[in-house]
This record gives sequence, structure tokens and C-alpha cells, in this order.
Amino acid sequence: MALGLAGPADALPRAMLGSLPGAMPEDGFGALPAAFSGLKPLGTRIHPITTDEFHERLQRAQKVMSELSPKYDALFVAPGAGLYYFTGIRWGVSERLLALVLPRTGDPIMVVPAFEEGRMREKLRFTAEVRAWQEDECPTKIAVAALADRGIRTARIGVEETAEFTFFDHLRAAAPGLECVSADAVTIACRGSKSAHELELMRLACEATFDVFRAVFASLKEGMSQDDIGKLVEGGFSKMDLRGGALVLLGASAALPHGTIKPQKLKEGDVVLIDGGCAVDGYASDVTRTGVLGKPPEKVARVYEIVRKAQDAALDAARAGRLSGTVDDAARKVITDAGYGPDYKFFTHRLGHGIGDLYSGGVWDALRRRHGHCRGWASATLDAGISRFVGEAAGVRPLSVHLGWKKNT
Repeated sequence: MALGLAGPADALPRAMLGSLPGAMPEDGFGALPAAFSGLKPLGTRIHPITTDEFHERLQRAQKVMSELSPKYDALFVAPGAGLYYFTGIRWGVSERLLALVLPRTGDPIMVVPAFEEGRMREKLRFTAEVRAWQEDECPTKIAVAALADRGIRTARIGVEETAEFTFFDHLRAAAPGLECVSADAVTIACRGSKSAHELELMRLACEATFDVFRAVFASLKEGMSQDDIGKLVEGGFSKMDLRGGALVLLGASAALPHGTIKPQKLKEGDVVLIDGGCAVDGYASDVTRTGVLGKPPEKVARVYEIVRKAQDAALDAARAGRLSGTVDDAARKVITDAGYGPDYKFFTHRLGHGIGDLYSGGVWDALRRRHGHCRGWASATLDAGISRFVGEAAGVRPLSVHLGWKKNT
């Protein structure tokens, strides 16, 4: 039997976007097993984010810049999840800067290496001023000159959190009159609450992950390694025309939240922990499921129920307006009261992390911090777990993603 194969209908997984699809099981396990036969591509169920939506995001950021006190005069956004969120442009990070410079009013500015200008324009979905720079020029000076041409010379510039330090440092050096500060007050205000369309894409990613994980758990056999099971996960997503993968932990290694490189072979009574997901139009799932091959040991079954109760407590505590740390408190109290405490002794990590167009990070990195508040239509994982049991090495962790906080009634 597979303990804990079913989970809350809105439970979600983490996106392993670096996994390459198409890998088929090896080591004697052949092609995908029969349980995978029902997996189908999502096809027309996927509705990508539209050009109008990207334009609305830019306008929303400009509105937030105007409403803050003190106001922001512009944003500086380098390649990463933030650049995609505001522009729809996916661009790899390199030593050559491509950046969105968004003034508080007027059209956005795109700073781009001159030899990449054509490729960037193919991806551009809205009206923008394009400033190309040559190899013997400083791109941050080009950005500063573009702002100066808009009358922005002594100003407050928000730098997006994932911009590499070298670009931030060069921007400061290029314009000592600019006050370079964190853009979080703007970017988190925009990205921290998901639209109905974003939630739809995340739910599709979650549904696909549930379907793949069910097929994987139904196909487990003694003798499989974590790599064999991981290839089943990748193969399942590939069958659905999705990119995805998972961390797979067997037996004692399930006590380590992020696993081990030591090879493991599945045997009767072993815990099987699968932590992974996929992305749909750039929006991620993050699901962990804990099961057992055969009959679960009594201690495993007992701890599993404790962790599920902790997850239920977190779901109930996740209400708009509450301090985000109280959600962690609710889950941690259940686990500690059951004898698995204090603090981080057995529940060894914070409750969750942000998820959506970016797997994790500052957008929702607050489930154990005291200053952040839950907001309506924010999204975060609820990742309660007990990473090791008294007297033995094992772990249980059912991870879900919560889409939208309940009203505080």
C-alpha cells in the first residue's frame, strides 16, 4: 500500500525546472508502466498569460511607485523571474546586461546588448524605448542616460531583488545622484498576490503533478533505486508535454529534507518520499507525498497522522491579515505537543516558501518571520514535517500549496 498517496485537493509541489523531460526508466524497468497510460497533455486547458496582462503589470508597478512614501522614480529589473513577470521575456543571466528600466510614468525602457537587440525585439510584447549598448560601452551608464533624458537625475531607484550585485554596483557608480534601494516594496506588492489567471495555471501544474505522482506510487517495485523512480516522474511529465522532476528519498534517507547522494534500493516497508513538480506557462507546482511500500510500520503511520494534523492546523491558521509566522506556529505546536519538539529539533525547517512564477524567495519567504502578513490571493507552500523519529532514521512530509488566504472570521 502507499500511505498518504491521497492529499488535500489543493495540495501542490515545488517546480524542478532544471529537469530534462523524456528520460525513460532504465535498469530493467523498461518503458513507462501501465499506470501511466492515462496521462495526457493538458493541451487547450493551458491559457498563457496575455500581452494585455503583462502591460497591466507594468501599469500596476507604476501605480505602486506613485503611491509609496517616499515615491519611487523608477525600477531596475535584471533577467530572472521578475523580468518575466513584468515583460514576458525569458532571458538568461550573463555578464552582458539586459534590463527593464521602468520609470514611474511613461513607456518602459529596455537596455540590451546591441547584437542581441533583434532577438529581444522578437520577445517584446509592448511599446518600449530600446537602448542598445556596444561591447565597448557600459550598459548601466546607458540606463542612467535614458533616465536622464526623461528628467530623472536625482532619484530613488528600486533594484529588483535578484539583480546580480555587479549590475547594482555599476548602477550606483554610474549615477551617484541616484538613491538605489530595494524594489521589494513595489515588486512584492505586485507579485505577492496572484490573479485568477495565475491561480488557474498553478492549479493545472498541481493537477498534473498529482496525476504523475499517483502513477509513480502505483508503479513502485522492490529493487528500484531513487534514480529509477525519478526517471518515472520525469517520464510522466514528459508524457504530458511538461518539464518536471522530483527529489526521491527512500528509507532512512527520507529523514533528510533535501536528501542524500548515497544510492538506495527500495524494499518492503520502506518510506518513499517524492518531492517535486512541474511548471505550466512558467507557473510552478510543489508537491511532496510520503508513502510506504507494503504495510507501513506503526510508528510511521502514527507520525504521518501527526504531520497531517499539523498541516490541517496550518491551513486553518492561514487567514488574510494574520502575521505569516502564526501559520508556522500553528503547525509547529501540533508537532511539538505530540512529543516531537522543541522548536526545530524534529520539524527542522520553516513551514513553507513562496511559489508561483518563482519557486521561492523574497516574495513569500516569511512563514517563520514575524513581520509579514498573509494577504488575499497570495500563494505559499505549507510544508509541515517530522524529519527524523526517536530511535530511528525516517521522515514524513506531505507538502501542499495554499492558493489564497481565508478571510479572518
